[in-house]
Amino acid sequence: MDDKVFNKDETISLVIISGRSGSGKSVALRVLEDLGFYCIDNLPVMFLGELVKIAPERYPKLAVSIDIRNRPENSESLEQIYLNLRNNPNLDTTIIYIDADDQVLIKRYLETRRLHPLSRKQLSLDEAIVMETKLLSDIAALADLRIDTSTSSVHELATQVTTLILGKPQKELVIVFESFGFKNGIAKDADFVFDARFLPNPFWEENLRSKTGLDAEVIGFFKRYPEVDRYVRQIDNLIMDWLECIEKSNRSYLTIAIGCTGGCHRSVYIAQSLYNTFKNRGFQAKIRHRALEKGLN
Repeated sequence: MDDKVFNKDETISLVIISGRSGSGKSVALRVLEDLGFYCIDNLPVMFLGELVKIAPERYPKLAVSIDIRNRPENSESLEQIYLNLRNNPNLDTTIIYIDADDQVLIKRYLETRRLHPLSRKQLSLDEAIVMETKLLSDIAALADLRIDTSTSSVHELATQVTTLILGKPQKELVIVFESFGFKNGIAKDADFVFDARFLPNPFWEENLRSKTGLDAEVIGFFKRYPEVDRYVRQIDNLIMDWLECIEKSNRSYLTIAIGCTGGCHRSVYIAQSLYNTFKNRGFQAKIRHRALEKGLN
């Protein structure tokens, strides 16, 4: 890339999709294509630099899938390629790593009757999935954003990718606040997870049970308990204390997950409160209520 001189207004949006086979990478790539990205599946990583050179003239919005089929042989090579991309001021680069639980991946393969890419090495499906995890650990560690699709449908994944991409400004951290219910599984794509199950629960008040943390009656309930506000402030202070260091790491997203038992009252209230606070401060913030989106109670 050293012999290519970009004009100042030639900024390229580059999204790299990676993750284990069967996690949903193809779905994400199709979504990006619909958003106007020029998408390439199974591009050998060694050609990524050459592709970037011609991008200003032909492909100002690029999306490339990197998986077990096309990663470089050693992690040092991949890390150097990544650093070259990150250090280019004319590239707005985001690496999204998509994954799912081992048992979910096994189930998806059994349902589709597809062969795992590592099956040619005479490995069982279980062994292939374990080996793939090790081989992709380097790019997983470099990812700006992780998406866990264990409990997501194709449409939910498409919506999430669309929301994240359309809401991503150049070179500015996007802070994603999300609520979830522990009974539905922990939020595995989060950078920070906070447990709100020890706080007063409006579920035990019959008139509040069918409502959510977005409703005025439930908000009024939490206002009666100073420990709730104290917990929100402590999470806020922790995020703000480390935000400068996080931003210096040049990542694109920070996901803060708040969990309670069902994901409808305490976690929703806290996530929404934090989102409102950061939005009012001028940060690029997004909100997602997992249990409410799925209608889970």
